[in-house]
Amino acid sequence: MEKPPHPSRPDPYPLDRPAVTVDVVILTLREGHLEALLIKRREHPYLNYWSLPGGFVQAQESLDEAAARVLRQKAGLESVVGMEREGPHRHPIYLEQLYTFGDPGRDPRMRVISVAYYALVEASHIREVGEEIVLFKLRLPEGESGVEIFDHRHKKYSLAFDHAEILGVALRRIRGKLEYTPIGFELLPEEFTLRQLQAVHETILQKKLNKDSFRRRMLASGMLEPTGKLERGLGRPAELYRFRRAT
Repeated sequence: MEKPPHPSRPDPYPLDRPAVTVDVVILTLREGHLEALLIKRREHPYLNYWSLPGGFVQAQESLDEAAARVLRQKAGLESVVGMEREGPHRHPIYLEQLYTFGDPGRDPRMRVISVAYYALVEASHIREVGEEIVLFKLRLPEGESGVEIFDHRHKKYSLAFDHAEILGVALRRIRGKLEYTPIGFELLPEEFTLRQLQAVHETILQKKLNKDSFRRRMLASGMLEPTGKLERGLGRPAELYRFRRAT
């Protein structure tokens, strides 16, 4: 006996699939403040709001490739993902995957899932572009999940989408990693003083550190290499160090 045909099944891959984007948190240290590079939106939704550099993932690229493309096209920065190189170096830029944000209502246009990355960049490599691509000071209020942003006049602005939350996750991530990875060195020039290194840690952690105990800990860590040079300026000359690379 001939078997009846199988009943029709719903398409397991409907056409209204979620879109995937990458958003990149670009952080730097300038004049004692942790700052993020943001882009002014020129289209709806969130017209004229500030947002993280981002873009849709193309069909033939990986997430890491998409993040590197966004960093290159929108900020003019070359990158590697993670710590494949043997420690910090000014080129390329340190880039690491942060978290995936997928709240169904995060983008009013459609269902969009964003894979966020963060990049740590020494300030001399950041390029602001007029009033379109600008550095903003950051503040993470106690007990809040999202970050507040301020311009150089201390005026507060709002962020598009859930980008305040993404920035908050990035800040908490680097605070947590600061004690056991060398990511803080990414925000310094190639040669730096212990005072500058302490300032990076204090700025990220948003608290003062004991000078003597911090210096003892850093010198005992094996991560610092004396350059034999001194920083010249007002006051007593300070010894310059560099990050000690793995051998």
